[in-house]
Amino acid sequence: MGFWRRAEQDPSWTAVIEPDGTEVPAGDLLSRVNQITSGLRAAGLRPGDGIAALLPNSAAAFEVYLAALQAGWYLTPINWHFTPPEIAYLIADCGAKAFFVHERFAEVGMAAAALAEAELAAAGRPAPARFSYGEVPGFTPVERLREGQPTGTPADRTAGATMHYTSGTTGRPKGVRRPLSGLTPDEAADLGALLPMLFGVTEGQPNAHLLTSPFYHTAVTVFGGGALQMGHTVVCMESWDSEQALALTERHQVTNSHMVPTQFKRLLTLPEETRRRYDLSSMRWLLHAAAPCPEGIKRAMLDWWGPCIYEYYAATEGGGTLATPQDWLAHPGTVGTAWPVSQIMIADDDGGSCPPGRPGVVYMKMETSDFEYKDDPDKTAANRLNGFFTVGDIGYLDDDGFLFLCDRKSDMIISGGANIYPAEIEAELIMHPQVADVAVFGIPDADWGEQVKAVVEPMPGADPGDALAADILASLEGRLARMKWPRSIDFVATLPRDPSGKLLKRWLRDPYWEGQTRAI
Repeated sequence: MGFWRRAEQDPSWTAVIEPDGTEVPAGDLLSRVNQITSGLRAAGLRPGDGIAALLPNSAAAFEVYLAALQAGWYLTPINWHFTPPEIAYLIADCGAKAFFVHERFAEVGMAAAALAEAELAAAGRPAPARFSYGEVPGFTPVERLREGQPTGTPADRTAGATMHYTSGTTGRPKGVRRPLSGLTPDEAADLGALLPMLFGVTEGQPNAHLLTSPFYHTAVTVFGGGALQMGHTVVCMESWDSEQALALTERHQVTNSHMVPTQFKRLLTLPEETRRRYDLSSMRWLLHAAAPCPEGIKRAMLDWWGPCIYEYYAATEGGGTLATPQDWLAHPGTVGTAWPVSQIMIADDDGGSCPPGRPGVVYMKMETSDFEYKDDPDKTAANRLNGFFTVGDIGYLDDDGFLFLCDRKSDMIISGGANIYPAEIEAELIMHPQVADVAVFGIPDADWGEQVKAVVEPMPGADPGDALAADILASLEGRLARMKWPRSIDFVATLPRDPSGKLLKRWLRDPYWEGQTRAI
């Protein structure tokens, strides 16, 4: 049915709960969505146009999202941690005809808009219209955009889409663009609900989704936006706080959420008395992805939360696998089997298919739709093999078709000709009680080519130094071959992760390789 029809039928349903606790009824949200749709149409936007949004987790983000999805526009949610030049690039590259900014991000939004306007003017292209939630100099308040516009259902509705950008670890980010379906928004919403339904997620009330990470991340948009389309109440967190996540789960009887392993680790480090304080029995589907989850962390979460933790592997580009709690317990460490609408292939360096148990490059394919990297046919073609695509991960399939990930190909360490996967080492190091976070990577070694380096973020109160490093290494005895042990451990206050939980390993590794070339 989608949000729009559900809101018409039950306007009193609480659609969104803001971070400050404000409850937004579905009927009110729908009225604003329809007014924004009509207002942007009056400003000249047509199906196929792009819009960009620099908005926090809030009803505002959902207003723009739902307007785009019922008017045939491409929506690009922008990372609010980016610098003005990075944001300006996205505004220009996605072809935004409208740019929405929240007053929380006024300074960076204004600077980015000015840079984008200058870039577009130099190319002879018009600048996007500017709209703000709250007061932002040089932007038109959204209230004025909505003013005088009808609250009823707009005519000629057609499904839009999100166009997220890849992380851009090498070169500038690229938009992952899919052809518009031509379906009605309601039909497209029904198809979009198929993915949450693969996990068993049910429609309608009483269901509540806890939004724990920024809405601009692909998975958060897919599952948070999907929850709203399925008639769930979306409970927004402004930023991650472990105890607050437990409190919100209990208070709003949250039934589903999406997290990353880093958040699991933060939850598990809460004092036992804090963890026992909250009733978490309402949670039925706690999904996680975005980074490898160490087996010890996963088992501890299952012991605590029960059999409600579902793992999956996917990419902004599409495709994926799913591991139910039962799957994972029967095949520890797996990220699951392919979705019904997806295929997985493991390829060797020559492009041939790897037999079960042999690691290779993981390739995926979605049977429902394809994609391209916007305005980059070379990159689109470079990541393809026989109709499949890859994001550069290494893994293998077992005899039953369950996928196991080893690491990113670009992160693999080659030491003395042996392949070493940092994720395996990180999974052991993170279990040390004084380790809050860890990164493992290869650094230059004159004899071996590369040696294993670990960078550790210690727990609060831990004393970083030689004694702690020795204790951490000693904990690996009998659990990890000595050839995989880090040759040295450095300590930092905080490891660099993006808000989606992905470790920005290049930031740590690149200084060691300055002036040298890695084999990978």
